[in-house]
Amino acid sequence: MDLRPGHKKEEGIEVNLTPLIDVVFLLLIFFMVSSTFDRHAKLKVQLPQAEAQAQQKVDDPVVLSIDSKGKYYIDDRQVVNEQLETLKSALKKTVGERTDVTLLLRADGRTEHQSVVRAMDAASQLGLTKLSIATVENQ
Repeated sequence: MDLRPGHKKEEGIEVNLTPLIDVVFLLLIFFMVSSTFDRHAKLKVQLPQAEAQAQQKVDDPVVLSIDSKGKYYIDDRQVVNEQLETLKSALKKTVGERTDVTLLLRADGRTEHQSVVRAMDAASQLGLTKLSIATVENQ
């Protein structure tokens, strides 16, 4: 340190962190808003193996069948149309207030995927969480 008269004391260099913190927070907010998060389905689906017989037997399930044209049948009675609300009200009429009933979904192999998704969505909205998808054993 130099103590000569007329010599000014040197000041250290300061770094202002406020703008850096602002930029980091803005980036954090941007990534949180633009990120997509994996959503787990509320409806548990039990897929039996197609090569073997089903290990679980279901006592008195409600059978929802879908033919190759996308028409719905609840316990062999045809639903009026293929709309979600109609399917929900038909399922609600069949199961009543019970949510512990098992729904057995029997869809033709040529059925459009949207018809199966609509059936699963209707079951989920009614609170039916026990769903089985029927398959046939490979021969």
